[in-house]
Amino acid sequence: MALYLVSEACLWQVNFYARIGGGILRKLKRYKATKFKTKGSVYDKDAADYAVNFIECLSHTKGTWAGKPFELIDWQEQIIRDIFGTLKANGYRQFNTAYIEIPKKQGKSELAAAVALLLTCGDGEERAEVYGCAADRQQASIVFEVAADMVRMCPALNKRVKILASQKRIMYQPTNSFYQVLSAEAYSKHGFNIHGVVFDELHTQPNRKLFDVMTKGSGDARMQPLYFLITTAGTDTHSICYETHQKAMDILEGRKHDSTFYPVIYGAKETDDWTDPKVWKKANPSLDITVGIDKVKAACESARQNPGEENAFRQLRLNQWVKQAIRWMPMDKWDKCSFVVNEEDLEGRVCYGGLDLSSTTDITAFVLVFPPEDEEDKYSILPYFWLPEETLDLRVKRDHVPYDIWERQGYLQTTEGNVVHYGYIEQFIEKLGERFNIREIAFDRWGAVQMVQNLEGMGYTVVPFGQGFKDMSPPTKELMKLTLEERLAHSGHPVLRWMMDNIFIRTDPAGNIKADKEKSTEKIDGAIATIMALDRAIRCGNDNGASVYDERGLLFL
Repeated sequence: MALYLVSEACLWQVNFYARIGGGILRKLKRYKATKFKTKGSVYDKDAADYAVNFIECLSHTKGTWAGKPFELIDWQEQIIRDIFGTLKANGYRQFNTAYIEIPKKQGKSELAAAVALLLTCGDGEERAEVYGCAADRQQASIVFEVAADMVRMCPALNKRVKILASQKRIMYQPTNSFYQVLSAEAYSKHGFNIHGVVFDELHTQPNRKLFDVMTKGSGDARMQPLYFLITTAGTDTHSICYETHQKAMDILEGRKHDSTFYPVIYGAKETDDWTDPKVWKKANPSLDITVGIDKVKAACESARQNPGEENAFRQLRLNQWVKQAIRWMPMDKWDKCSFVVNEEDLEGRVCYGGLDLSSTTDITAFVLVFPPEDEEDKYSILPYFWLPEETLDLRVKRDHVPYDIWERQGYLQTTEGNVVHYGYIEQFIEKLGERFNIREIAFDRWGAVQMVQNLEGMGYTVVPFGQGFKDMSPPTKELMKLTLEERLAHSGHPVLRWMMDNIFIRTDPAGNIKADKEKSTEKIDGAIATIMALDRAIRCGNDNGASVYDERGLLFL
């Protein structure tokens, strides 16, 4: 029945070439089997041809392409042939999970809908259960609506398929199979007998619950279930999507092996020039076919003029994982302030400390800011960071952050045990006070009571620093101003750089700003400590009045 469906539906479409925006649809000239095909598997051309022909009997549903045959672009056909044509010795598909990560406007929704219909109507599976999953019902409905329109435009399918629009369900009557929309908002945890799952925009999943329910054991009763995961890069590096992205990268780069997992990632590298059209072409395989290069160029120009749009451009147009949708600190400007800061040259000089304790199991940051001595001088920054020794390896694996490398390089220190040893840090700060004229230490009131008392007992002037808009806004704005003017010097400290890149900024109705720890997906403790210390350094400058160190008789070198 399925083979008849393909031939009935219109094989005349095969040689159709679509022109749009000056671009020509690229066809796969010569297929080369995927490098992830195992030794015992074979490429079955008939199975691959069948899948390709089924999809190319469908039609596009939107915009300029609406009503035109769904001709697979070369990269799309490569994926379909790899997934549906790579078979194990027993004749079933080798891959049961496909992870496709690609920028927006590359034809994701159309490809996902086509795969959903293939699994429902053309895979020869009796009573197949195929689910379309997304973060919410509205998002999940996008692929469903495309699939429903594809059915309506294909006479052969339209005769055999019943569309239940209100239930977001498509029924293929010859095999009693169905395609059903589910969302993370509401789903049943029982009774799934899955043949296929299409996860659209996996990066928007609020947690891993739906993903785990749909992919962990629900397809065990089927011989060749397929979990088709298609997404753009996200911002949350603690999400199920990023976890899957890391697995895909590990497989692509040879660090891991999983014969059932098929990875495809189109995107720019972190080191690539995001303004370079060559980079755009590398990251966007459908450029000038489904999206014109003029659109990408316009978005790039807008991001150039407004740094707040840079991260959105990187994420959506270049498929780069970014810390947050809106990047506050322009990192190219921050990197221009990587002037060398020599600790020995600063000994005896006035400075101000910022202390952010976070929690006993997290990063503790202490930052010294030295005000300039003259107009040619800069605000010099010396940051120090601590983590519990026993949790270091766990954090590296969990957060995918190179804490271990930073520790070996001396940019981060560890304290004994599984919690931060505040006593060690107090002793460390006391030793710093013997080298530098620490006039004040600003601190976040949260969780700092005991250490503050101990530091006061050592003779330090300790200043509580509010974390609201009123206190944080002026120094935060000043930090940006000094960065843009290249009046900071921070030696390119990698931990502090990472934290500056993590900052998410909140703005109140009056235009005041502050760094938001909750919205920032990664740690920003060092940035907060820098902002607090900078505030005191700007307010007090190189005031050489009576010092706490004079009172306690310390001598400076």
